[in-house]
Amino acid sequence: MPTPTTVQLLWGTQQRPKRGPKPALSLPAIVAEAIALVDAEGLANLSMQRLAERLGFTKMSLYRYVPGKEQLTALMLDAAMGTPPDTAAVLRDPAGGGWRAALRLWAESILERYEAHPWAIELTLGQRPLGPNEMGWTESALVALGDTGLTGSERLDTIVLVNGHIRSLVQQTQSLGDDATQRLADQFAEMMSVAGERFPAVAAAFAEEAASAGSGGANKAMDFGIERVLDGLGVLIAARARG
Repeated sequence: MPTPTTVQLLWGTQQRPKRGPKPALSLPAIVAEAIALVDAEGLANLSMQRLAERLGFTKMSLYRYVPGKEQLTALMLDAAMGTPPDTAAVLRDPAGGGWRAALRLWAESILERYEAHPWAIELTLGQRPLGPNEMGWTESALVALGDTGLTGSERLDTIVLVNGHIRSLVQQTQSLGDDATQRLADQFAEMMSVAGERFPAVAAAFAEEAASAGSGGANKAMDFGIERVLDGLGVLIAARARG
């Protein structure tokens, strides 16, 4: 039987044996264990050998289900992204808030996915085949923007814009626990104690942010950023409606 391609594995179009003993493993079980491994130990520690040890099988036995790490990580990404939000339901609801609420729901939902599996961001880099879940996220965002009057190119660019904002926030905060956050705050205070007069705008901005209970991390920054993105889109959409 020929080795399945990444597309065939993602979309389930590979040929399957019609006869033979029941397999001891399954592709979903392998992918789920790989995700658990990377969630716990990081993407750098993923290897077919390490995964096989966790599953209690030999490395060669895994190759019967997935031919290599490239295909495995593609399957992991699609599984980790999961099902996208139902933006169409928001649009159908008369009190749902329209395209703006639908796109905000999409942004909040993908933030949750990236926060749960921050390693997924690295796997989305570069040109590659998309799986059904990841394609579903694109469909969900396009549905949210379907009646806005934006062109297809503009709708796709909007997805890149919103997704890029969310990704950058997660990348900036993913490695910061409470201890690391406090350590950075202490280090910043030390820097400002000796250099605050050289950078008065920086010192004033951070002092004001701290005074306003500046907590919330990526979620607070997401709220500000996505609202500004939605404001800008609203201006463009209103202009299209007038013109």
